[in-house]
Amino acid sequence: MDVAAFWKAEFTEHHEAARRTEAALGDAFAKVLAACVTSVRAGGKIMFFGNGGSAADAQHLAAELVVRYKKDRAPIPSLALSTDTSVLTAGGNDLGFDQIFARQIEAFGRPGDVAIGISTSGKSPNVLAALKRAKALGLVTVAFGGKDGGDLRDVADHVLVVPCDTTARIQEMHIAIGQMLCGAIELDLGLVS
Repeated sequence: MDVAAFWKAEFTEHHEAARRTEAALGDAFAKVLAACVTSVRAGGKIMFFGNGGSAADAQHLAAELVVRYKKDRAPIPSLALSTDTSVLTAGGNDLGFDQIFARQIEAFGRPGDVAIGISTSGKSPNVLAALKRAKALGLVTVAFGGKDGGDLRDVADHVLVVPCDTTARIQEMHIAIGQMLCGAIELDLGLVS
């Protein structure tokens, strides 16, 4: 294996994914930011969910909002629906894995809250089910996807589809977009300067 060539190829693909994402998603990002800020100002919360690496991103982003992103400030109401193992395993066992996030949306979601589902393929049944349930309950629905978007475009109010087919690059863009969203929410709410 030529490690130097591998290293360069990975960064080349990353930079290309970043350039394409920057060019394609600016307007959609602004709409998602506006939805999040509107929700928080009205007393709402932001809920993140996904599977595998996307579950880790959900947890990471919820923590950035609750604790802090760049500077100390008041907490921003947020939670990751992938972190409570008792709820996940009971829901998976009793209701089926496809319902683990939808059930939590029913429990915690209120009209005007924002539900952000993360799925690199756009085909995760439990993410799609949760977004459908959230929309039915009056939440604002947001999807982070990749590739061709899968079925996310049919179930979310706002869709950020990373224009790339490589799962690793999509995940890198999701966390970058998510962290930018956290920083922009802080700024737009006037919690940091």
